[in-house]
Amino acid sequence: MALAGFGLYCGGIDGEPPGIHASRFARYIVEHEIASYNTALSFIQEMLALGFLRYLPVAADRRARPMQPTEAAAKQLAKWVSIHLSVLDRLDGGKRNALFGKQPELIRLLQPEISAGIIESDDLRRPGETFNLFTWANSGGIIMDYLISRVGMINPTTQKAIIGRVAFTDLCSRFLISRTNAKRLMNKAIKMQSVGWTGPSGRSQLWLSNCFIQEYCNYQAGKFAIIDAAWQNTLGLRRAGMPRAKQSFTLAVPSR
Repeated sequence: MALAGFGLYCGGIDGEPPGIHASRFARYIVEHEIASYNTALSFIQEMLALGFLRYLPVAADRRARPMQPTEAAAKQLAKWVSIHLSVLDRLDGGKRNALFGKQPELIRLLQPEISAGIIESDDLRRPGETFNLFTWANSGGIIMDYLISRVGMINPTTQKAIIGRVAFTDLCSRFLISRTNAKRLMNKAIKMQSVGWTGPSGRSQLWLSNCFIQEYCNYQAGKFAIIDAAWQNTLGLRRAGMPRAKQSFTLAVPSR
């Protein structure tokens, strides 16, 4: 939903001029089957309360009060883009992130294409049953990232990767999830034969299946391909001397 909001604000990815207000955001979220209308509105209220969105001071129509991302939100977006550009650079020796550091305004051109590409990709929206299980659970996405980060070698005989001891206590304290929800999430993954313990659950080494790992890798590969394509297209526009997209907004991009 955050990517959708930035995409509407920066580039009007719904086909309308750039900008965002609550009903427009909620309609886009529902049309693309991201969440329900009420969930989208709740997300907006949460972002306002947390200081990641604010209302613009002047609104011609009080029923559709325009909003903009705050500096705090822009900082997090820039960090997210920078991390992904850095990974691409490590893969091919490129200098994307260095250029992004010198020209942070590029984010206004990059972001809409990245958002639209991810939202419109069925492969990224539904990369696999185990990935879906984790990403839709509370704190599940970051738990999945943590588990995958511990993968070393995959045993070709068992098609599993043992990632070491993983305790429920550690998961709960690290990711602020209740023990009940952590156990429920892991038990569902165990029934799918995507994860398992070599001994007593929560007190022994954990393994991940090759299928689960492959789902995660496919998702990351697709995401990085979209980001790289957006980068190449943005540079192509700049090199061709094409004018920047007309924008009726300002996105406060912090100095890096």
